[in-house]
Amino acid sequence: MIDRSALAQAFETAVGMAARAPSIHNTQPWRWRLDDDVINLFADPERHLPAADPDSRGLVMSCGAALHHLRVALAVLGWRSRVRYLPDAADPNHLAAVTVTPHPPEQGEIELAAAIVHRQSDRRRFGPRLVTQSHLRRMSAVAPHFGAAARQVPASLRGALAQASHRAADRHALDPRYQLEMARWSGRHGSPDGVPAASAPPARTADEIMLRTFASPELSDIDTEADSSEWLVICTPADDRRAHLRAGEAASALLLTASSLTLSSCLQSEPLAMPDLAAAIRTEVLQDAAYPQAMVRVGWAAAGAAPLPLTPRRPADDVIDVS
Repeated sequence: MIDRSALAQAFETAVGMAARAPSIHNTQPWRWRLDDDVINLFADPERHLPAADPDSRGLVMSCGAALHHLRVALAVLGWRSRVRYLPDAADPNHLAAVTVTPHPPEQGEIELAAAIVHRQSDRRRFGPRLVTQSHLRRMSAVAPHFGAAARQVPASLRGALAQASHRAADRHALDPRYQLEMARWSGRHGSPDGVPAASAPPARTADEIMLRTFASPELSDIDTEADSSEWLVICTPADDRRAHLRAGEAASALLLTASSLTLSSCLQSEPLAMPDLAAAIRTEVLQDAAYPQAMVRVGWAAAGAAPLPLTPRRPADDVIDVS
């Protein structure tokens, strides 16, 4: 018999921790509802970004990342969870139904929960220290638990990512809808959502693989002689809504693992929203064996880099629906 009062308290705490999940432009496009002993996750279509994310893949992946964060939070609070994906065929925004049972947390769950507090998207240049293969294997190993894979991109294949990232940036630079959307959702001050100006460094068009450019960047970036970033591509055997959701879970698990290893990281998805560029990465990097869902950049923070400012999040009351 589940203690409903204890579950309700854990639910509110876990939703607050789930809010720390990464989301496209920090839109936090999720809603939660506790129905008896089931936690339901819904996508919030009002937070869809049609120019940056035309097929809603980024929105659903963002919700998948929040779902994984929620499950990690529940675990450390003493609840083991089980998920039904897309439980209502009549409601495509109903992404998951989570049932729980009491269970003491395991050491790995405690470590991931601690990483939730520390993980931040670091878009600055990284330092010259190399990421070891051992670290890359530990990060990649988490993806199969969510029906995904995380493929390291060797230097010989990075040209495909580089070309796609530059082509995506060039197209977006000429797209007034995208520019307007970016102006609305970045360069912010004092907002609980969107990308703060203090979290975005100036654009680095000379980088081999470009990161997305945000409005009014204010984050100081240390220029190092060598940036020893590594790139991984999170990919799935299918390319449907369920695959996008589970890829988001895999991304969350990978990023939290990186943080637990004290590595810096950030997601890059800009070229994957364009079908021809996503297809090129699928062919040239993944040999048509899987569908790319997210690109992840990992590395060691540059020596002397200042701590990142805390990216704001919406309070739990803003994303919880009363049943």
